[in-house]
Amino acid sequence: MHDESARSVAITKHAVVIAGGGPTGLMLAGELALARVDVAMVERRARQDLAGSRAGGLHSRTIEVLDQRGIADRFLSQGQVMQVAGIASIPLDISDFPTRHNYGLALWQNHIERILAAWVDELAVPIYRGREVTGFAQDDTGADVELSDGRSLRAKYLVGCDGGRSLVRKKAGIDFPGWDPSVSYLIAEAEMTSEPAWGIRRDDKGVHGLGKLADGKRVRVVSVERRVRQGDEPTLGDLRKALIAVYGTDYGVHNVTWLSRFTDTTRQAASYRERRVLLAGDAAHVHSPAGGQGLNLGVQDAVNLGWKLAQVVSGTSTESLLDTYQAERHPIGARVLQSSMAATALSRGDERTNALRETMSELLKMDEPRKRYGAMMSGLDIRYDLGTGHPLLGRRMPDLDLGPRAAHSGYSPCCTMPDRYCSISVSPAPSTSLHGRIG
Repeated sequence: MHDESARSVAITKHAVVIAGGGPTGLMLAGELALARVDVAMVERRARQDLAGSRAGGLHSRTIEVLDQRGIADRFLSQGQVMQVAGIASIPLDISDFPTRHNYGLALWQNHIERILAAWVDELAVPIYRGREVTGFAQDDTGADVELSDGRSLRAKYLVGCDGGRSLVRKKAGIDFPGWDPSVSYLIAEAEMTSEPAWGIRRDDKGVHGLGKLADGKRVRVVSVERRVRQGDEPTLGDLRKALIAVYGTDYGVHNVTWLSRFTDTTRQAASYRERRVLLAGDAAHVHSPAGGQGLNLGVQDAVNLGWKLAQVVSGTSTESLLDTYQAERHPIGARVLQSSMAATALSRGDERTNALRETMSELLKMDEPRKRYGAMMSGLDIRYDLGTGHPLLGRRMPDLDLGPRAAHSGYSPCCTMPDRYCSISVSPAPSTSLHGRIG
C-alpha cells in the first residue's frame, strides 16, 4: 500500500474513504480498487504488524470468495488445510460438501492481514497511516472526514471498518443494540518457566486452553475469568490469577508479548447505512469468537458491499442498490450472533451443560444435522431473500465446469462481482442458463 504519511501535499478527495485497515477494510479496499474506484484507507497503526495472532482461520465460503479473486492460493500456501467448522468444540466435517474448498484453513489473523495487505498494495491503494478518523460531516453529495492529524478528506462515501467500538458508527448516530457479556476471557502469548498442561480443559466456568506457538518457546493462553470483567486493560497479575484458578499454578508465566481480554458481548448495528456512511465487519456486529466466524463475516460483508458501492460510485446503478447491502447482510449477521450465543452457552462446564453438549454431539453425528450446521458455520448455506424463482436464486452459484468455450484470462464483469446476479450459458447446451447469486 502507498503510505501517504510522508507526502507534503495531501490527497484530499477520494470516491470512498475506509476507516480501519483490518481484514474487512483491506478486503473492501481490494474490491473497490479492482473496480477502478478511487479508494483510500485510514489506519491508526503506523505499520500493518498486528500484536498477537488474533483470529485463527478461514471458513470455506471465505476461501471461495478469495478464489474468485484469484488469491486463494496465497493463503492456502501459508496455512494448514483442515476441517475447522464446529460448534461448542463439536467438529462438523464438510469434506463431502459440493465445493472445491470443502475444508477450512488454519491461519492466524496476523498472516491473513499480511497477505491481504500485500494484495491491496499491488492494487496501489493509498493509506493514511498513523492516524484515525475523528469526525465527519455529511451532505447530499458526500462526507468531509476529519483525521487525527488535522487533515480533512472529502469522500462520496465513508465506510466504517473500525471495529466494535467504531467511532464512525457512533458519530453516525446508529444504534448498537444487543446483550451485555455473560463471560470474559483472557488471551495471551507468553513464555512459561515450567511445562504447562497442554490442551483444552473445561470447568464450570467454561473452556480453557494452553497451546504451543510456532516458535516453540511461547504459549498461547485462553482462560475464562472467574468473574465477568470488561473495559479495563488486563495485567500480568490478572493472567497469573486466572492460571492459578484453573491449573493451580501460573507455570512461571513471563515475557508476555500479547495480553488481551474479550467477552461474549453481542450487538448488531440497527442499520448498516446512514446516508453516505456505511458499516462493515465488527463496526456492524460483535459477538463471541466461538465458532471463528467474526473475521469471515466481515470479509464477506466487504465483498457484498464492494461491487455495489463501485456500481453506485461509477453511476452504473442508482443509490438504492446500497439498500440491498442492509437487506442481505443484516440477517446473515443476526444469524451469526445467534449461533455464537448458542455456542457460548454450550461451552459452559457444569454437569447439565455437559449433558446437553453430549446430546448435541450425538445429534450432529447424524448426516442431516451435520450438513445443516456444517453449512451454517462454514458460510456455505447463505441465501439472500430475493423472492421466488429459480432454486438457485439468492444462493451461491454452484461450482460448474463450463468447458473450454468458457475459458478466459482475468475476470469477466460478472466474475469480478461475486455477489451479483449472473446468467451463464452452461456447456454443452448453450441454450441452458442458470440464474443465481454468487455470494
